[in-house]
Amino acid sequence: MPSWNDILEINKSFAPKYDSPVAIFLGGTSGVGRAMAEAFARYTGGKAHIVIIGRNRRAAQASIDTFPKPTSGTFTHEFVECDVSLMKNVREVTSVLVKRLPKVNFLVMSTGVFVLTGRNETVEGIDEKMALNYYARWKFTHDLLPLLRKAADAGEDARVFSLMGAGGGKPVDMGDLGLKRTHTVMGCVSTLATYNDMMMEKFSLLAPSVSFTHGFPGPVRSPMMTPTSWLFKPIFYALYPLVCLVTVAPETSAEYQLSALLSAGKGFNSTGARGERLPPTSSKPEDLQKLWEHTVQCTGT
Repeated sequence: MPSWNDILEINKSFAPKYDSPVAIFLGGTSGVGRAMAEAFARYTGGKAHIVIIGRNRRAAQASIDTFPKPTSGTFTHEFVECDVSLMKNVREVTSVLVKRLPKVNFLVMSTGVFVLTGRNETVEGIDEKMALNYYARWKFTHDLLPLLRKAADAGEDARVFSLMGAGGGKPVDMGDLGLKRTHTVMGCVSTLATYNDMMMEKFSLLAPSVSFTHGFPGPVRSPMMTPTSWLFKPIFYALYPLVCLVTVAPETSAEYQLSALLSAGKGFNSTGARGERLPPTSSKPEDLQKLWEHTVQCTGT
């Protein structure tokens, strides 16, 4: 397992030998995603085209305001508003990005929601948790893959990173993809972890020149942890000192996750909370294809 100093050294040494890396942070308005975007901007000195995608414009702008602003060279720091729980919104955004971006070097995806309720379908018939943690991520990766391939063909970084539950997945019910019949809270969590594994494995087979990494953040003190119900907030804040003992700040987790992103090789990678390599999972080719076809149908691809 890499030490903290090793992690920082990997991140500090990041110096792309090409102009204006393009980095997209899906879910970069909060938590680890936001901290990763800020760390990326810091380590590149702001000399990059950084796109933050999410719903909270104010939070995104507050983050962008912290980015270094180079005095020379070209750079762009922007926010693209999108409620990615709906696939029609994702299609609209990716179609625009494909038309106006010359390439994509980094695609970092950390969208999600933490709720302890059952299945909550969007108007498109997809459970909201699954839409954010899997379907939208698959759709962004699929639609932006041509731009990632352009970067790889030019000898530049071409890296995709999905922050979810690497190492925590369990065998899924291939007869109930989407969990319309067998949805439970914990079952959904483990299923999403496996879906992300299968997603990254399948994409790595389709684009071997691109790096695809599924990461596990571990326990992080992100805003997602704070309960929304007034009934649970007093309990949460009473236990907050204990929470701090067993969790890390988003900024700390971001350093670990950024090092995992930057040091991953081509193909399918799996990484842990401290940026360490985990044994990548392997699924049956027929299961990968079945999930792929199911996802194509659900996302309207």
